[in-house]
Amino acid sequence: MNDELSEFERSVRREIDAFMKPGKAATPLPTALAGTGKREAPVKARGPGETSADAYRTGHLVRLAVRTRKLETDTVFEHRSTSISKLEAQLEAEKAAKKAGYPIIGHVIDIKSL
Repeated sequence: MNDELSEFERSVRREIDAFMKPGKAATPLPTALAGTGKREAPVKARGPGETSADAYRTGHLVRLAVRTRKLETDTVFEHRSTSISKLEAQLEAEKAAKKAGYPIIGHVIDIKSL
């Protein structure tokens, strides 16, 4: 009982020190928990070929028919949105088109998921 309590106190102290001083390298955790026989899962370092969470694409590619004048042919305007909602992606694309100098938005040509 006393051994488990001291191991718990050491692990809490390590966690507090790691939180308070993030630049300091954390001390390695023991591979076996005291008295339980359970093993911790090893932390796998990411290699150069593995992708991070930022590499996954979410959102939509919205294509709009836009014009600068009323009697002009439509021009295709593409906008990449990170939103998972199609309606929100369309609204973002319309705002971006107006900001880019296209005051007249004809219609939505296509919305594709990324």
